[in-house]
Amino acid sequence: MEDKEEGVTWFGLATYESLAPGAVAARRTALVQHGRLYDLEAVLRHMGAGAEDGLASAQDLTALLSDWYVHGEAVSAAVRRALDAGVPAKVGALATDSYRLCVPYQPGRIFATASNFYEHAAEMGTKLAPRSESSPYMFMKAETSVTATGTDVVLPPHAERVDWEVELAVVIGRPGRHVPVERAHEWIAGYTVINDVSARDLNRRTDYPFTHDWFRGKSFDTFAPLGPWFVPRDVIRDPQNLRMTLSVNGESMQDDTTAGMIFNIAEQIAYLSEILTLKPGDLIATGTPTGVGMGRGVYLKAGDVMVAGIEGIGAIENRVVAQRK
Repeated sequence: MEDKEEGVTWFGLATYESLAPGAVAARRTALVQHGRLYDLEAVLRHMGAGAEDGLASAQDLTALLSDWYVHGEAVSAAVRRALDAGVPAKVGALATDSYRLCVPYQPGRIFATASNFYEHAAEMGTKLAPRSESSPYMFMKAETSVTATGTDVVLPPHAERVDWEVELAVVIGRPGRHVPVERAHEWIAGYTVINDVSARDLNRRTDYPFTHDWFRGKSFDTFAPLGPWFVPRDVIRDPQNLRMTLSVNGESMQDDTTAGMIFNIAEQIAYLSEILTLKPGDLIATGTPTGVGMGRGVYLKAGDVMVAGIEGIGAIENRVVAQRK
């Protein structure tokens, strides 16, 4: 994940809070490399970069992603110069016990692609039309469901079949309408990991003629663990060939690659942009592979620990707890 591949040095950008005694509980941005965090402001200051270089917004990753198409390239270029110059070693890594990882950024909107792997559709009992006769099936997940790695996923008291879904999260970096498939990668700022936690029993309705309600079943607070950090587009050589894994209490549940998507990332972006204008900071959860709990007849319970990871990005870990009454 963190080696040079075809001349590209791996790095990520994280959001963290200092745990140092007396420190102001403000969120800051960090450069990530080799599993270590380096305060981004300190790194850029060492390079002599400043507001005049368009790098001031780099101190707030949510703000930076909201205008990635304006400043993203400059920030990435400055980080690469810093890495080439060995600046992180000169600045010094943050002590692992001196910070807490937050969500990388706050998505503006979360779009999710349902049944986008053939084997997952089969394990869910979903009958799909031929690909040539269909298009991506998208729904929205509440942005308030986002939670960081290391935080708790809270089980709603009236949900009995809560499940997991590791997915590649694509972050949009520029406004877009009617985006052509062959150019869709230009709208990607980068990637992170999302666990699309789902209350399967609440995904279905019997009180309306509409049998599915994915918004309700997937939008509870804490139902979208996200992170551990953001990885810029150009760092990932082939996003359609990344290994995706998820374990529960150390037992492997999901292990597949993004190559198995029915509709690839570019097709999802193009489809969405035919409906609405994509905005910087929008997030697309691109679908999960086989191995979810419903296919096994196993569901999450209080005390379980989920670890969801994607090659080239990282892994997020979340404990499951019961909702306090």
